[in-house]
Amino acid sequence: MYGVCGCCGALRPRYKRLVDNIFPEDPEDGLVKTNMEKLTFYALSAPEKLDRIGAYLSERLIRDVGRHRYGYVCIAMEALDQLLMACHCQSINLFVESFLKMVAKLLESEKPNLQILGTNSFVKFANIEEDTPSYHRSYDFFVSRFSEMCHSGHEDLEIKTKIRMSGIKGLQGVVRKTVNDELQANIWDPQHMDKIVPSLLFNLQHVEEAESESKAASLGALALAFYQPAVPLKVCIPEGETVMVLGSLGRSPSPLQAPEKEKENPAELAERCLRELLGRAAFGNIKNAIKPVLVHLDNHSLWEPKVFAIRCFKIIMYSIQPQHSHLVIQQLLSHLDANSRSAATVRAGIVEVLSEAAVIAATGSVGPTVLEMFNTLLRQLRLSIDYALTGSYDGAISLGTKIIKEHEERMFQEAVIKTIGSFASTLPTYQRSEVILFTMSKVPLPSLHHPVEMGRTGENRNRLTQIMLLKSLLQVSTGFQCNNMMSALPSNFLDRLLSTALMEDAEIRLFVLEILISFIDRHGNRHKFSTISTLSDISVLKLKVDKCSRQDTIFMKKHSQQLYRHIYLSCKEETNIQKHYEALYGLLALISIELANEEVVVDLIRLVLAVQDVAQVNEENLPVYNRCALYALGAAYLNLISQLTTVPAFCQHIREVIESRKKEAPYMLPEDVFVERPRLSQNIDGVVIELLFRQSNISEVLGGSGYNADRLCLPYIPQLTDEDRLSKRKSIGETISLQVEVESRNSPEKEERVPAEEITYETLKKAIVDSVAVEEQERERRRQVVEKFQKAPFEEIAAHCGARASLLQSKLNQIFEITIRPPPSPSGTITAAYGQPQSHSIPVYEMKFPDLLTSHNFSELI
Repeated sequence: MYGVCGCCGALRPRYKRLVDNIFPEDPEDGLVKTNMEKLTFYALSAPEKLDRIGAYLSERLIRDVGRHRYGYVCIAMEALDQLLMACHCQSINLFVESFLKMVAKLLESEKPNLQILGTNSFVKFANIEEDTPSYHRSYDFFVSRFSEMCHSGHEDLEIKTKIRMSGIKGLQGVVRKTVNDELQANIWDPQHMDKIVPSLLFNLQHVEEAESESKAASLGALALAFYQPAVPLKVCIPEGETVMVLGSLGRSPSPLQAPEKEKENPAELAERCLRELLGRAAFGNIKNAIKPVLVHLDNHSLWEPKVFAIRCFKIIMYSIQPQHSHLVIQQLLSHLDANSRSAATVRAGIVEVLSEAAVIAATGSVGPTVLEMFNTLLRQLRLSIDYALTGSYDGAISLGTKIIKEHEERMFQEAVIKTIGSFASTLPTYQRSEVILFTMSKVPLPSLHHPVEMGRTGENRNRLTQIMLLKSLLQVSTGFQCNNMMSALPSNFLDRLLSTALMEDAEIRLFVLEILISFIDRHGNRHKFSTISTLSDISVLKLKVDKCSRQDTIFMKKHSQQLYRHIYLSCKEETNIQKHYEALYGLLALISIELANEEVVVDLIRLVLAVQDVAQVNEENLPVYNRCALYALGAAYLNLISQLTTVPAFCQHIREVIESRKKEAPYMLPEDVFVERPRLSQNIDGVVIELLFRQSNISEVLGGSGYNADRLCLPYIPQLTDEDRLSKRKSIGETISLQVEVESRNSPEKEERVPAEEITYETLKKAIVDSVAVEEQERERRRQVVEKFQKAPFEEIAAHCGARASLLQSKLNQIFEITIRPPPSPSGTITAAYGQPQSHSIPVYEMKFPDLLTSHNFSELI
C-alpha cells in the first residue's frame, strides 16, 4: 500500500506533501515562502508530526547531497532552521535528532560551502533554549569536526579563513549549548578540552601569519582590479550545478556572525571564544581548561619566544573569575616543577609568564598560594645554581647528557629574581612581611661544623645561593613601607641578616647593606644620598624628616648596638669599594633621619669618630684608599648630622675641619676620594690634629646644647657577640679579648702563680677553639635547664630549688663564720678575764679570703 501511495501524490501523507511543496522546480528561485508558512502552521498545530517532518526533510537532504543537488540542500536547511526557530514543544527533541543528523551530513562533506552551511545552522540551534532536557544527545562528533575545521589547511586563503572561522563558531556553539546544562555531555572533560582549547590557540597563534597573508591577498586583488573588468560572481562546482551563495535566500545573519563591514579574522573570533569559554568555567573545571594550554605551548615550543605564551595567559587571567586566579598560578607552578630539567630558556619563559599572571592575580585573590609560589621559585633558583655548577641536570656528565649553558642559567636566575620582586610588590604589607621572613630563612649561613661544597668551576655553591637569595630579598624589600620597624625588622630576621653582613664576600655584604637601606627608608630619601659629598647647605636635598615615633625608639633601644657594631666592622673590611662606602653613608644618613633621637645621634657620632680612629691608627693595615675613604666617610656624615642637629657651634667645628682638609689634605674628603680616578696621598700617616674631628670639642659643644656630654666623651667599643663565628671569621673583638687575657696572665700580680707563656699561632688557635667549645657546652647546659623547667613535674622542680637554696645558705654561713671569727694570730692567744682564749682582732679589709670567694667559684655556688 505504501508503494501505491508513493506513486500517487494525492494519497501521500499530508506532512510529506507540505514538505515537497516548499521546494521550487528551479532551485535558484529559493524557498517557496507561502508553502513554508503552511508547513510551519501545520507543525505548530500538530506537534506530534514534527519528528516525521524532520525525518522526511533529512531523507530528502541526504538524497540531494548524494546527487549533488546543492541548491535543494540549501533550501532544506533553511526550512529546518525556520521550523526549529518556530517550534518550541516537548516533541522538539526528536526533531532535533533529525536536524543534527542533517548537520552532521553536511559537515562530513568535502565541499567548503556545505561545511559552512551546516555550521551556521548548528550555531542557530545552539542559541535556542530548550524547554526539556535531553539525556541521550551527544556532541562528540561536532567537537571533533569543528576542531578539525579550525586547523583547515585549504590552498585558497579566503576559503581557508572561512572554514576556520566556521569551526571556531561551531565550537562556540557547542560550548554555549552544553556548558550550563548538567544533563548534557560534560564539555569540560579532558577528551573535549584537549580538542577545543588547542584549536582556539592554533588560530590565535597564526594571527600574524594570517594578517600578512590577507594583506598580500588584498594587494593582489587591488592590482587585478585595475586590469580586469568587473564580472558577476558565479560559483560553479565540477558537475556543472550552481552553488547558491550563502545569505542569498534572505536568511537572517547568525548571532555569532559579524557584519561584513567588520571583516573579523579567525584570531579575534578565537580570542572571543576562548574568553567566553574561560568565563563560564567553574572552580572544578579550571584545571581541565588550563592543562591543554600548557601542553600546546610545550608541543609547539612557544615558551622561548614568550610573547604568545604571555598573551595567552593574560587572556586567561582577565577572563576567569577573580577567585579562581590562584588555581591558574598553581597550574603554572606545577608545570614549572615538571619542567625542572628542561632547557633554561623554556623555564625562563614559564617564569616570565608566571610573573605576568601573578601580578594580575594579586589584584584579585591569590589565596594560600603566596608562600607556595615563593617556595617553588626559590627551589628552582637553587636547582639552577646546581645545574650551572655541575654542567648537567643529573649532577654528572656522561654520554648523552645535555650540556648546560651557564649564561642561559644566569638568564633564568635573573628571570626568577625579577618575578619574585614584581609579585611581591603587589602584595599587602602583612603578606610581604611573611615572604621576607620566608626568603631569609632559606639563606644558608656558614657553620664551622658543616664544610661547604665546591662546584665544577670551583665556586662556592653556598655563596651563589646566598647571593641569589639576597638578590631576591632585595627585590622584595624594595619599596617596602611599614610604620613599625619592630614589625619590619623582627629580631629573628635581623639576626640572620646581620650574620651575613660579616662575611668575606664583598658582594654579599653590599646586598645586606642595600637591604637594610630599603627597610629603613620610609620616605623616599634613599636616592638623595647616592652620592657622598660635603654640602654646605643640605636644604637643597629637600629631605623628608619626621619625628621619631615611640615604636622606632623602642626598636633602636633594642637593636641599635647591634646595627652600630656591624657598621663599624663593615667599615674595616679591606675588600670594600666605592659602592660599599656609599651604602654605609646612606645607611648612616637614613638612620639619622628615620630613627634618630638625641641618644641615637650621640651614639652615631661616637661610631663615626671610632671609624676615624680606625683610619688613623690603622691596626688593620688597610690600604691607602680604604683609609682615605674612611676619613671622607666621616667628614660627609658629620657634615650632614651637624646640619640636622642645627647646633651652630657643632656646625662651625665641622666646617673648620672640612675647610682645613680642602686646603691641606683634599684626599680626606669625598670629593677627591669617591670619584672615578681617586686623588690619594701615598703617605697619610701622622695626620695633624687640625685635620681630625676631635671628640673633646664635639662633646663640649653638644653638651652645652642639652646632649649627653658624658656619653659623648666615651669612645665607641663594639659589643662582643658570637655572630663572627657564624661568618667563619675571627672578629677584632675576639682578638682583643685574647690579648687582654694574655696580658692579665703576664701581669705582676700573677707572676708568682702563672708562668709567662709564649704567644704563638697555635696558642691563639687553641684559645679560640677552646672558647668555642666552652660556649657550646654552656649553650647546651642552658638548653637542658630550660627543657627541665618546661617538662619536669612541679614537685621535682620545687625539691631541686629547695636543695639549691639550702646549699647556698650553708655556703653563706661558712662565709659569715670566717668573716666574724678571724684566723688565729701567729703570736698566740690572749686569755680574757673569764679564762676564754681571745684572738687578736684583724680588720676585715686586711684579711686574705680563701679561694672560695673568687668570682668563678661563687657563680658556681649560685
